[in-house]
Amino acid sequence: MVRAAAPGIAIERLIDHLFDGGSVDLADELAGWLVSSARFRAFVQANRDKIRKKLRGAADAEARRDVRTELRVAHLLLAERHLDLAFEAYGSTRGGPDFTVLYRGRRSFNLEVTRLRRAPAEALDGGALVAKLRQLPPSAPNAIVIEIQGDRAEALDVVSATRALRLRADAKDEAFFIGRGLDGTRGFYQRYLRLGGVLVWCEGAIGEARAMQWVNRSARIALPERAVRACVLSLRRG
Repeated sequence: MVRAAAPGIAIERLIDHLFDGGSVDLADELAGWLVSSARFRAFVQANRDKIRKKLRGAADAEARRDVRTELRVAHLLLAERHLDLAFEAYGSTRGGPDFTVLYRGRRSFNLEVTRLRRAPAEALDGGALVAKLRQLPPSAPNAIVIEIQGDRAEALDVVSATRALRLRADAKDEAFFIGRGLDGTRGFYQRYLRLGGVLVWCEGAIGEARAMQWVNRSARIALPERAVRACVLSLRRG
């Protein structure tokens, strides 16, 4: 793959390994992130085979955007020197969260990343959120990052979405939850209690409007406040 401004031989080889000649736009964007951050570069190098597998498995443009979201979140979080990331620490085949966040060298919480493929106003049924609950392990604090399009993170009403999910569960809407991979309403309640909170990230916004946090007061294990705050600030600064 030929590029106008090669970011260095090591990065060039890493990009070639990851993409093997495919998805030039994303490859060039990722190369820029690698140049800008030595910590992100070390993260990608350490997880090069896992990332290559994800990129190869992204069969269409939407799937490639999903992978881009994961990598961009990692790039932004690693800009904060107190944050480190373990990638797929639970193993990719077990359906665990994307990242385990370490704050000041200590394991803090799990972080699953997803991208909303529809307008925030159309997501009030909570479907995008409930699909990710399956990947939250027990006995650990967990959070989900949801990327949305627009000009402010508050456009995604997490309060209304989670309320809608609880109302469906109270009404015993088994088909809704089974259709999204959970063991009915019982499976929802079990998984919902594992969710410590949601971070909404809007890359197109400016300043504080880029990221917001919603806290699940019903969670069995609360998220560590300082670690999550560091993540929110990192997403806002990007």
